[in-house]
Amino acid sequence: MFPAAFTRNIIGNWGDAGREWLAGLPALIDAVTHDWGLTAGDPYPLSFSWVAPVRRADGSPAVLKLGVPSTDDLVHQAAALSFFDGAGAVRLLRHDEARGAMLLEKVEPGHTLRRLVLEHDQEATDVLIAMMRRLHRPAPPDLAVAELTSYGNGFAEHLRRYPGEHPIPRQLVVRAAGLFIELCQSATERVVLHGDLHHENVLAGDREQWLAIDPHGLAGDPGYEVGPILYNPFDGDEPVLGLVPIRIEQFAEGLGMPIDRVVAWGFVQAVLSEVWDAESGESKPGQALDVALSLERRLS
Repeated sequence: MFPAAFTRNIIGNWGDAGREWLAGLPALIDAVTHDWGLTAGDPYPLSFSWVAPVRRADGSPAVLKLGVPSTDDLVHQAAALSFFDGAGAVRLLRHDEARGAMLLEKVEPGHTLRRLVLEHDQEATDVLIAMMRRLHRPAPPDLAVAELTSYGNGFAEHLRRYPGEHPIPRQLVVRAAGLFIELCQSATERVVLHGDLHHENVLAGDREQWLAIDPHGLAGDPGYEVGPILYNPFDGDEPVLGLVPIRIEQFAEGLGMPIDRVVAWGFVQAVLSEVWDAESGESKPGQALDVALSLERRLS
């Protein structure tokens, strides 16, 4: 009933809880749409959540997102969206934590920022810088988002699981793990982070020109946010590796951040991305590794 890749993603990430959720997903869709007075259209391409355009009872458009509720991922996302309150990000209209359901503002026309990269990458980077400056506000101590420092566990787990040089060179992971700790300890700000800000997670809107979607919901050093932008977009014609140096210059100037800190966070986050890919079953390193290796040469 659901695409094979979607099923693999859910079971690969959540195991038995994922299987149980998939089995109950048709009934969950029916229940949530009934309870919230929604009419659902065909789902969007599915990856780790079921997402579809819907019509509310008053005829207004929205987006329904359903995810496995056995982890805190959706809780963190909902908390971040509530905190952003529509300023630079999509609005959260309704949330049911127990059922892993979120009703979101529908962004129109909805094409991604990736459209600018090939011919206007500096303009795209300026959009992302402006978005970061809006989203990054001091994190309240009781906000239900993840702590950035917890992401360091991913390095340690990877090193325990893979004692050799594959799938990622061990010295690269060791260096990124140590640098991650240094960067977190030297942070002078603790702000709310999107956590996965890049060109595919920024949509063209009418309420605002550009709106962020799908935040991970984190609190920590603002420099972390540059990482995913440096190695995105994936799987296209964009010469991403060649764009990295000017992007770094733009971030340093636009965010008022020391350039060596931009480079360091870019390196750390690129390695962490490869670590996550390895944990999810990817056998071959990707574009993030190429970016990490290029940035490693610039580390002080």
